[in-house]
Amino acid sequence: MKIAFHTLGCKVNQYETEALKEQFSARGYQVVDEKDYADIYVINTCTVTSLADRKSRQYIRRMKKVNPEGLIAVTGCYAQISPEEVAAIPEVDLVAGTNEKGNLIRYVEEKLGSREGSAVHVLDYDQLTEYEETGVITSMDSKTRAFIKIQEGCNRFCSYCIIPYARGLVRSRGLDEILEEAKNLIEKGFKELVLTGINTALYGMEKEETSGVELVVGRLNELPGDFRIRLSSLEPTVVNKEYVRRLFAYDKLCHHLHLSAQSGSNRILKGMNRNYTREEYLDIVRMLRDFDPHYGISTDIIAGFPGETERDFADSLDLIEKSGFCRVHAFGYSRRQGTKAWDMDGQVASEVKSGRTSRLIEEGNRAAQEFFQGMTGEERIVLTEEKEGSFLTGYTDNYVKAYIEGGEEDQLNKFLRVRVITPYKDGVKCSLIS
Repeated sequence: MKIAFHTLGCKVNQYETEALKEQFSARGYQVVDEKDYADIYVINTCTVTSLADRKSRQYIRRMKKVNPEGLIAVTGCYAQISPEEVAAIPEVDLVAGTNEKGNLIRYVEEKLGSREGSAVHVLDYDQLTEYEETGVITSMDSKTRAFIKIQEGCNRFCSYCIIPYARGLVRSRGLDEILEEAKNLIEKGFKELVLTGINTALYGMEKEETSGVELVVGRLNELPGDFRIRLSSLEPTVVNKEYVRRLFAYDKLCHHLHLSAQSGSNRILKGMNRNYTREEYLDIVRMLRDFDPHYGISTDIIAGFPGETERDFADSLDLIEKSGFCRVHAFGYSRRQGTKAWDMDGQVASEVKSGRTSRLIEEGNRAAQEFFQGMTGEERIVLTEEKEGSFLTGYTDNYVKAYIEGGEEDQLNKFLRVRVITPYKDGVKCSLIS
């Protein structure tokens, strides 16, 4: 029986889809491309914004058109937050919440025997208290980079964010399982391990004796093999500059951090329930750049949070300029029912949010180009991934896309030392150092 998957949203969802693929494959199902005919279609949804909800609904209907008789199973955060809404979509046969993914095979097989109505399997938020181990994964769609999920849930409750309600309480994966998965992936030839979770900085913090994600990084750093470690993100709501400084001790850790700023205004940060100031954020930035002048820092920034004035917005533009980000993900505030910000006064008009988002994107692109320009003449290490025309491409340790002149296909999935020549497209053009 053929099964196809479509994933929306974050790296955690991508990891969990891979785990589901391997579970179904082990049971004898044939995993096919989402565009192909299949007997079962699984949509792993996102709900971080209303746009994510809409995209989820679009893909549900799109997959049904490929095979009108196919069974449609919907899981992920949208399914967790709005199970009745998802179940009411005519094309949907099965709904499984975030902590029910591990039971999806059983639910699918039960549903194959009875196609009347939409079966719904969703645990309440306060039932999401134990880490659900989905098994040690052995591969990813990428041949060079693999995600390793280390934790689940978040207890920070930023006032705009629905994800804690979709993912539940903080719960951490066992260190032995993480190490076993890492060893297996290294043996399979993966050369970059990306640690991911809903809030990776909270790893183990539900247990008083755990020292956070540093514990995982430290143990992975001790493993033999030709590989590097990347943190998908660290939350400044959890870590400070002293914590980040300790990470410099681990030589396999990439010189890149995704630090979600969300705003450059202290007033808006307080309204968002982000427990840091812009000054504390910039302290982390300065400390990273003292260690490596071109330490890659990427970020998320929200435009139009309730009550945001032009002055507050100017602070966000100023933060981009002062931080010199290598990448900025800017998006307009999206009201999510159930969050504290849902009924806050001062909701910003859509056209204002759209205009501010465009300005953030423009400033982010300018900052990135300046960052790329500053790398000219530097030597960096690139993990090669693809051949694009006459270039080998991959990412530097500081998370900049590199276009390498003169490389050959037998140099794919290898670490190469390069010299940066000039900014190019969405990254930098490089030459090989022999």
